[in-house]
Amino acid sequence: MSRASDRRRGRAPRGLLPVAGAIAVGVLTAIQSRLNGGLGAAIDDAIVAAVISFGSGFLIMAVAISALPSGRAAAARLRRGLRGGDIPWWIMIGGAAGALTVGSQGLVVGVIGTAMFTVGVVAGQTLSGLALDRAGYSPAGVTAVTLPRLVGVAFALAAVAFSLTGGTVGRVPLWMLLLPVLVGAGLAWQQATNGRLQRKVGSAMAATFVNFVGGTVVLGVIALARIQVTHLRAFPPEPWLYLGGATGVVYIALSAALAPRIGVLLLTLGSVLGMLIGSFVLDLVWPPAVPPSPWRSAVTVLVACAGVAIAALPGARRR
Repeated sequence: MSRASDRRRGRAPRGLLPVAGAIAVGVLTAIQSRLNGGLGAAIDDAIVAAVISFGSGFLIMAVAISALPSGRAAAARLRRGLRGGDIPWWIMIGGAAGALTVGSQGLVVGVIGTAMFTVGVVAGQTLSGLALDRAGYSPAGVTAVTLPRLVGVAFALAAVAFSLTGGTVGRVPLWMLLLPVLVGAGLAWQQATNGRLQRKVGSAMAATFVNFVGGTVVLGVIALARIQVTHLRAFPPEPWLYLGGATGVVYIALSAALAPRIGVLLLTLGSVLGMLIGSFVLDLVWPPAVPPSPWRSAVTVLVACAGVAIAALPGARRR
């Protein structure tokens, strides 16, 4: 069906739906960041908060993949691919970057806020997404560095630069600002790796399950290694603080399904926009220890939105 017929029937053009999905990935990522950051601040331990988040996601995926026929079939294809060598070992470790993301959320978001964490992720994610697409690591194949894509990245980075001109930067340690940049680079790599696994197995569910297995193992080992020096506060009674894992299940599965279709960079830019919108709203209704300027966050969102729109223009993804 053509775009014109889609419009006549009152539906969005098919090319816009994956971008909307990418924006939803970003909104869910911002929500997870604030949930895990709030839990980490409440119990005074980011690693334990990350283990709770990843562990709950692992349990959800374990039940889903065992209960659903499509999940069991995907697991069987995954086992055959690993035994036969069709699926390389390195494609199974996307969860390590997820562990870094969730651990960092619990460590810094409660202090610097979702918006400031997000702009650091934007810087790392957009540059890494551009490099991964150009190198052909994206499951969508090699994507040319076209002018609209470069302009889109420039707008995203401009949004980051503008957000860092406020007084918040001087009130937090430098490492809290640099860590999200590393997280963003890892997040783009994770999305590409999970997308490649999804293409190999033919199931976003299996890719999501593998992601949670790897992240839970990494975080569990770290938590066990430092258990002697852990002094937890009482666990908070608010039930929503424990929903980070369930939120991660949704956005990881969605990004694994979208990466082969639209490439890492466009997925990255869409999720960046979603993260900025989500973080702007969250910091208004759930202020962090160092609240950002609302008007500065609003301008940041508008600049990033322009970058996503330009990068998504027809012809911007020439192969």
